[in-house]
Amino acid sequence: MQIFDTHAHYFDTRFVRESEGGADAILKKIMPDPIAYIVNVGTNCENSRRAIAQAAQYDGMYAAVGIHPEDCHYLSDADAALDELRALLGDGESRNRDKIVALGEIGLDYHYENYGEIPMDKQKQAYFFARQLEMAQELDLPVIIHDREAHGDCFETVLRYPAVRGVFHSYSGSAEMAKELARRGWFISFSGTLTFKNANRVREALLAVPRDRVLVETDAPYLAPHPMRGRLNHSGLMIHTVEALAELWFCTPEEASSVTVENAKNLFLIP
Repeated sequence: MQIFDTHAHYFDTRFVRESEGGADAILKKIMPDPIAYIVNVGTNCENSRRAIAQAAQYDGMYAAVGIHPEDCHYLSDADAALDELRALLGDGESRNRDKIVALGEIGLDYHYENYGEIPMDKQKQAYFFARQLEMAQELDLPVIIHDREAHGDCFETVLRYPAVRGVFHSYSGSAEMAKELARRGWFISFSGTLTFKNANRVREALLAVPRDRVLVETDAPYLAPHPMRGRLNHSGLMIHTVEALAELWFCTPEEASSVTVENAKNLFLIP
């Protein structure tokens, strides 16, 4: 069985703090079997560069670069940061060289009222979100959407860019919204939350989405699936998520994994 983890952050310092040998020790054990592919997702320009550097070390790892709605609060010059991101994205040749397959993660996050002494700024988040969607449209790149407690605003924003395609990662919205996004060509990705006992809303959303629009992910090092909930998460634990998916689809884990691998390849244009 091959598994495609469509969303992880292997540059996160939690791997160094909580795992002997850090992320590399884990990745060497799980790639390419059973984890055939991983998209290593940046949240600002600095760690996006680290995501690219890590992707260069593994045949099945790819990179996504972008500015997360939380990270944007720490950037004093929005336009300079966006110009830096645009330079990092480069042209088609450089993106192929750097194995960049998506722009992300980007979006909106209304969960925290402040970030230390910095208050949440919805207007700033919206500006970064819109500008990055414009970049994705210009470059014909798929996007990875972060939507935390901002479902209505995220949905309305992406509707303004009908040419942009992508995925809503670690989906937490309604079944109705998932169904409509899928109808419009979006993919919906499910993380370890699919295995949580109290996640009926997530499972309802999964069942509302056509199978050819479903992806799976870890969001590593976070959101470890049951029965590993609360621990350091990594792609090797995805078997629990795939098994939960297979149970809901009334198929084998091998069949569920095969479908989601093909879906991910279709989105990220991976041969």
